Amino acid sequence: ALGLRDEVLRAVSDSGYTEPTPIQAAAIPHVLAGRDVIGVAQTGTGKTASFVLPMLHKLAAGRARARMPRSIILSPTRELATQTAANFETYGKYLNLTMALIIGGVGMGDQEKLLDRGVDVLIATPGRLLDWFERGKVMLTHVQIIVIDEADRMLDMGFIPDVERIMGLLHKREQTLLFSATMPAAIRELADAVMSDPIRVQVAAPAARADGIEQTVYFVPQACKSGLLRQLLDEKEVTRALVFTRTKHGADRLARQLARAGVRAEAIHGDKNQNARQRAITNFRTLATPVLV
Repeated sequence: ALGLRDEVLRAVSDSGYTEPTPIQAAAIPHVLAGRDVIGVAQTGTGKTASFVLPMLHKLAAGRARARMPRSIILSPTRELATQTAANFETYGKYLNLTMALIIGGVGMGDQEKLLDRGVDVLIATPGRLLDWFERGKVMLTHVQIIVIDEADRMLDMGFIPDVERIMGLLHKREQTLLFSATMPAAIRELADAVMSDPIRVQVAAPAARADGIEQTVYFVPQACKSGLLRQLLDEKEVTRALVFTRTKHGADRLARQLARAGVRAEAIHGDKNQNARQRAITNFRTLATPVLV
């Protein structure tokens, strides 16, 4: 009913989905109609597919030129960019579209070859994209669609000046899509500056906790925290656990303490290089390391 191409719908069906989420149902028709769209939705609401699916539909008609991507998705972090790229591969598998992923911390030889041949979709973090633009590896003169994903996180991480500069380079863009969990004043100002008569679609935040999730708080002295954590992790129903700490140094220290206690644990944070971060997530996903700090 949303009017998406058969090739896109087949890939969605292969993934086991039959109904769009509220943000998808609200946003996709406007994206297909060519409108600038502001989508306000929390993580976990299907937000990524609300722009990936209509972009695939629109890009299917057309052809990329060397070093001139037809569309760009800006992500605040390497992990989110990688996740978005995986969405394009999943939902675009029946379309003959090309994609490049430009993020820091990984070798980029293969991505540069893809860009040289021409890509339909370029997914990038803002600083890395500007670096490649300044070195002449990518031209932004034929970008038709630009997506600013997780705009409020871009703000928190200080990327808005980079985003504004990138927007100023896209002289031929036809459509701007901005997605954010919240709309602080700075993001509203950005939208006013770079978007043309945008339509705003917003879905209610999900419930504070999902059904079936039990929440417990333990008030304990600092000296007892690590012992209590080990006791909780030893419970047989805990097969995988995420542990959050206040600092990066604290994450490393706690992961070492757990490892010494015989718990397979690994730390992940922004000071780790990209390969180490991807390895930690893979180990967590496969249960090679069931505790991620």
